[in-house]
Amino acid sequence: MASTRVLDATGRVPGRTETESALTLAERMPRLILEARRVASTLSHGLHGRRRAGPGESFWQFRPFVAGEAASRIDWRRSARDGRLYVREREWEAAHTVWLWIDRSASMGFASSLAQAPKVERALVLGLALADAFVEAGERVGLLGLARPQASRAIVERVAEALVADTGGLDEDLPPRAPVARFDEVILIGDFLTPVDEVRSAVAGIAAAGGRGHLVVVVDPVEETFPFAGEAELHDLEAGLSLRVGDAAAWGRAYRSRIQAHRDALAEVARGHGWTVSLHRTDRPASEAALRLVTLVAARGAG
Repeated sequence: MASTRVLDATGRVPGRTETESALTLAERMPRLILEARRVASTLSHGLHGRRRAGPGESFWQFRPFVAGEAASRIDWRRSARDGRLYVREREWEAAHTVWLWIDRSASMGFASSLAQAPKVERALVLGLALADAFVEAGERVGLLGLARPQASRAIVERVAEALVADTGGLDEDLPPRAPVARFDEVILIGDFLTPVDEVRSAVAGIAAAGGRGHLVVVVDPVEETFPFAGEAELHDLEAGLSLRVGDAAAWGRAYRSRIQAHRDALAEVARGHGWTVSLHRTDRPASEAALRLVTLVAARGAG
C-alpha cells in the first residue's frame, strides 16, 4: 500500500539539494539537442524566427552591391570571382526570452512512497535545470512576475534566490499577470489542479500578448492511479477541507474518471492557444521532461 506525505511551506522552496540536482541534470543533458536547436532555427528562419540582416557575428548571405552604399561594405574576395560587386551581410541575432513559472502552492508539497521526489521538488529541479540549459544555449531566462530575463551563467542560483525571497508565491497556484513580449516562450510548471476555467484565463492572458507557451503538468503516481482500498480520509491541502470515504476503491473509479476529464480539458485549453501540454510523473526521471521541453522549444524556434 502506498503511503503519502505533504511538505510544509519551508519545504516548498529551493534549497542547496534542489539547486545542485538541477545543475547536475543540466550538465547531463545532451548538448547535441541544444546544438540541433541552433541549427534548425538557422536553417529555417534564423535564430528564433527573426532571421534578417543586421549587426551580428554570423554570416548570412552575399547580395549585390547597391549604388550609393559605402565601398567599405564590399567583399572584394567574393566580388573577384565573377567581376560583380557583392556585400557580405551578417545575420541579426537577438537572444530569445524564455519565461518560467514554478508552482509552489500547498498541493505541490504532496508526495507518495511511489514517487522519486515530492512534486514541488521535481518542479524546482526541472525549472532550474531548464533555466541553466537555455542560458547555456544563448537564451535569456526570466521568472514571471519575479525576475527580469537575463543570460547570467549563475542563472540557477539567481532563480533560486528569487524563489526563496518570494514567500507570497507559496499561496498562488497560477502564474501572475506579467508582461510577455510577442514570440517569447513561457513554460508553466505545476499540477494545475485548479478549476480549468481559471487555468484557461491565465493562459489566455499570456497568449493575448503573443507569448507562446507550454504547460508541464507534474503529478504523483498516486494521483493518477489512486491505489487505495477500504476507509480513507482525503484532504484538500489548499482549501483545508477533508472528506472521509468508506469504500476508497469504489470512490477511486470515479476519481480516475474525473482526473482524466480534467487532463483532457487542460489539453483543450493548450490546443486552443497553440500551446503544448506535457504530463510528467514524479516516479520518472526529471531528464525525460527536460529533454521534451528543450525539444518543444526547439521546434517552436524552427518556425
